[in-house]
Amino acid sequence: MINENRLLECFIQLVEVASPSGGERQLADFLTGRLTAAGLAVQEDDAGQRAGGTAGNLIVRVPGSGPPLLLAAHMDTVGPCCGVRPIVADGVVRSSGDTVLGGDDKAGIAAILEMLAVLRENGLPHPALEIVFTIWEEGGLRGAGLLDPSLLTARYGFTLDSEGSPGTIVTRAPSQEKLVFTVRGRAAHAGISPEEGINAIQVAARGLAAMQLGRLDAQTTANIGIIAGGQATNIVPESVRVEGEARSLDREKRQRQSRHMVEAMEAASKAMGAVLEKEVSLLYPDFHLGEDSIPVQIATRAIKELGLSTSLVSSGGGSDANIFNGRGIATANLGIGMRKVHTTEEHIRVADLVTVARILVQIAAQAVLLPGDGL
Repeated sequence: MINENRLLECFIQLVEVASPSGGERQLADFLTGRLTAAGLAVQEDDAGQRAGGTAGNLIVRVPGSGPPLLLAAHMDTVGPCCGVRPIVADGVVRSSGDTVLGGDDKAGIAAILEMLAVLRENGLPHPALEIVFTIWEEGGLRGAGLLDPSLLTARYGFTLDSEGSPGTIVTRAPSQEKLVFTVRGRAAHAGISPEEGINAIQVAARGLAAMQLGRLDAQTTANIGIIAGGQATNIVPESVRVEGEARSLDREKRQRQSRHMVEAMEAASKAMGAVLEKEVSLLYPDFHLGEDSIPVQIATRAIKELGLSTSLVSSGGGSDANIFNGRGIATANLGIGMRKVHTTEEHIRVADLVTVARILVQIAAQAVLLPGDGL
């Protein structure tokens, strides 16, 4: 039932539309036009305004039978994402090598659009669908975080936003805290009177040297990713800004790691007479779905109906599924076959695109069998 040529053409069209985080307007308009042409109503929320972007989240409701099912994918891509020139060869879609492909997450969007077309063309039974195309997922899940929960009634669903072959079901993912440190020292002339200054960069370096970073255990990671400060080599730097993160599948471990990072920077600042400003914010919560949860049961049945094997896995990264789970919508993240994401070597097999669309059609068939109160 999947129309491979149509699916591939749709995917190519999607990746050719530049949609950096905060700049999803062109893609949002493309999707709105395509969906309204199919007779569907599209609602755009105010998340873009609130986040300082060009477009909001898109919410599409499709009438059906049975408890509503949530499907979600994000519109934005990491850079470099302007001027994507997809190349199809030997059954694989790649970028030309100077940009990302954008399969993360336009492969998920394409699969959802193909599923909708197949359901409509074949008159297949399906549950009520609540489809959300989010903005600004990359860099903090901002679009999903700003989505008004009252706009959704589904109590379970799926995001299509994971590496791994079709059949992969992410049932567990970490929480993440963002840490921002601003170290304030004292400026002085570096050649004439350096002893009168307090070098903020040196203070930060001392704090960073005391931190345990990287892979801390099987569940926990931490990183410092941005350092910015100083004006010139002949000025003892007065301030520096340091940004990092801590993640863990175990929230107590994440909290402990964040405290460790804060304490390391506090100790360095105190020892060298600097002033420390710190911000610690939870970007998204962790989630853990059991094998008996509704989305895991439905996805497992759907995948097995197609003769494929399932793989229940934990992820080290967050996705919109973290936000939805945190709001009481049991949401699994599905592997969609994208490879080497966030690099210019990103690619995806056409066969995997087709398989993901087939899985979605089968998920709809399984979901419509749900009684009103679940499995």
